[in-house]
Amino acid sequence: MSGILARVGYALALPVVLVAVWWFASAGSTDFYFPPLSRIVAVFPDTWLSSRLADDVLPSLTRLGIGYGVALLAGVALGLAIGSNRVVAAVTEPLLEFLRAIPPPVLVPILILVAGIGDTMKVLVIVSGCLWPVLLNTVDGVRAVDPVLADTCRTYRVRGGRRWWHLVIRSASPRIVTGARQALSVGIILMVISEMFAASSGLGYAVIQFKDGFRIPQMWSGVILLGLLGVLLSVLFRIVEHRVLGWYHGSRDGPRER
Repeated sequence: MSGILARVGYALALPVVLVAVWWFASAGSTDFYFPPLSRIVAVFPDTWLSSRLADDVLPSLTRLGIGYGVALLAGVALGLAIGSNRVVAAVTEPLLEFLRAIPPPVLVPILILVAGIGDTMKVLVIVSGCLWPVLLNTVDGVRAVDPVLADTCRTYRVRGGRRWWHLVIRSASPRIVTGARQALSVGIILMVISEMFAASSGLGYAVIQFKDGFRIPQMWSGVILLGLLGVLLSVLFRIVEHRVLGWYHGSRDGPRER
């Protein structure tokens, strides 16, 4: 119990210090564009814990969830296919290097022309950025399968779906999870960017509306909300990662002394 409290304390120490510094440093601010933190906190409940929760926050999280889920499934599937076949890898590598070098925000105008200005465009923007970390890490994970384990499966005639599940996917899962963690951060950024173009709802849209209406405290509250959502999603991801890769972390920690 004390160990858990210590880890929580270490995790909260720096954020608490930074918030305290911001609070007292901005207390006497008269700058229109940098209001006191106390004023930002005061407008936070009325801004986000009202109709905007359903009108802007939930639509943003829905788009993020759909785009991230599609990128995760597509990235793992393509990564398994490319990583397990040298011919496919050699053929697709130049194209993959070309596509991954294109910044996803540049695709927004093209996706608007192709998919319109609705939710489909915003989801595709998220997919276009989240796909690459998952895909490339999956390819690396498949290529790094232990040859001794592969020979063991061959010796015991472990083939087909059992080989894919128990050898390939299990061996590549730490790299897949690493790619998924990177993709989550990219997805949050692209969620906001996609909502700044021809949007009528979402967190990015709301922040731009506050900026254009010179409602600066509300704009800052939106920035803070995005940071809090990022932290929450990161914590949830770590919980899922701990459950999925419990066997992996346990093997790395080794047996504990009694």
